[in-house]
Amino acid sequence: MPVINRIAEFHDDMITWRRHLHAHPELQFDTIKTAAFVAERLKDFGVDEIVTGFGRSGVVGVIKGRGDGPTIALRADMDALPITELRDLPHKSTNPGVMHACGHDGHTTMLLGAARYLAETRNFKGSVALVFQPAEEGGGGGLEMVKEGLMTRFGIDQIYALHNWPGIDVGRFETRAGPIMAASDLFEITVLGRGSHAAMPHQSIDPVLVASAITQNLQSIVSRGCDPNDALVISVTQIHTGEVHNVIPEAAEMSGTVRTLKPGLNDWAAGEITRVAEKTAQAYGATANVRYEKSYPVTVNDADAVAFAMSVAGNLVGAQNTNAMAPPSLGAEDFAYMLDERKGAYVFIGQGESAGLHHPEFDFNDEISPLGASFFAKLVETAQPVG
Repeated sequence: MPVINRIAEFHDDMITWRRHLHAHPELQFDTIKTAAFVAERLKDFGVDEIVTGFGRSGVVGVIKGRGDGPTIALRADMDALPITELRDLPHKSTNPGVMHACGHDGHTTMLLGAARYLAETRNFKGSVALVFQPAEEGGGGGLEMVKEGLMTRFGIDQIYALHNWPGIDVGRFETRAGPIMAASDLFEITVLGRGSHAAMPHQSIDPVLVASAITQNLQSIVSRGCDPNDALVISVTQIHTGEVHNVIPEAAEMSGTVRTLKPGLNDWAAGEITRVAEKTAQAYGATANVRYEKSYPVTVNDADAVAFAMSVAGNLVGAQNTNAMAPPSLGAEDFAYMLDERKGAYVFIGQGESAGLHHPEFDFNDEISPLGASFFAKLVETAQPVG
């Protein structure tokens, strides 16, 4: 696998870092020990500036190159997920109910590997900002870092991120211009009916029946209300109601998620969800109260940044191992907030065949760490060459 020789030399160190992080996962903004580990490694590498507690619990390191120039930023996420790990690995999570099921331990390791190499060689002009972000998994850590002034404080001109992807071959990079990850919103619906004995359903307004009808009717928004060319997902993921088997309850609580790739489509979907829920409940003599909350926006890659990143990847692994027309994912990513502020690209690196992301048997593939670190390093050296 074509990696930078120096980075290949400390591959064993990267495996040690990654497995340490995997064994000690932390959630959202509680990445205190993870951040301390990152900061200590950056100090060991001789990084010029290390800022901790940025975006509540993030770390930003700055390496100065040879001579004046712009600042390019590289971002990795640090947080884990509230999932119980199933595989009995030597580096299995020691924090019950928490595991690195999305590979953020590997993302952090790849950026640490790039940091070590770049601090040693400094074969670039200007600066590189190393952004280690907390709370990607639902906490909005990217937004917190942006709100705290990430781009202006560190003078960032462009920014890039890597995410491992199961099913893409090892040694392959994929991305696309425009929307690559979806906006992710949530909704909650409270159905209010009238309870009764289950043996006397005619005395009730059954919220279980109403919730079931709402669930079915919400799918007509996607199949009949939305342009088939526009990606839209509406998934009801929870219905909670009742306490005993022989009582029709008074109310039912529903919740779910909305995913869209077209900016603004979620606003339309919010109105349609409210209309369908309220009118369906009314048809049964019940009422429905809807709460809709926006979360991560669409992750939109800059076209020029994509072309540049794929050129760098092509020089590293060969153009035949890159794909600049990858299909977008309906998953969500709060790197979107950073791309709203500066041009850049979000790139997938092949993980090979493995359990899927967020699966309790997932483990990051250590084989790809030197390749990801080399890609990060080459982004910097190519974007800001010396001389």
